[in-house]
Amino acid sequence: MANSSSGMHVDDECKIRFQELKAKRIYRFIVFKVDEKLQRVTVEKLGGPTESYDDFASELPQDECRYAVFDYDFTTLENMPRSKIFFVAWSPTTSKVRSKMLYASTKDRFRRELDGVQFELQATDPSEMTFDIVKERAL
Repeated sequence: MANSSSGMHVDDECKIRFQELKAKRIYRFIVFKVDEKLQRVTVEKLGGPTESYDDFASELPQDECRYAVFDYDFTTLENMPRSKIFFVAWSPTTSKVRSKMLYASTKDRFRRELDGVQFELQATDPSEMTFDIVKERAL
């Protein structure tokens, strides 16, 4: 059972889907939700490999917190294909204080379960996680 200092339990499906994104590349992104009734972090949405960053960003609710990962493919200046996995802690200013506290207390524990994330973004507004910011951080 989770408590307020350690955060919520992480559902096994979260770890499985993340490994599939990382190793098999069958998802472009995953959106995770804290389910207070179940006392755990669960998978809310899986984005297919052809979905874009705009598709990903549109899945984050305007007034509710979420965690998400996005697999960013790009080509280096040396013309080498690369991929970087971003973790996004989405906590919009319009979300409820209780939700913000719950997500904040769970984030570190959840983030440790996702081995292979290269970058982390914390955003309270879409302007803090634009595609340009992702591209800049990846290079």
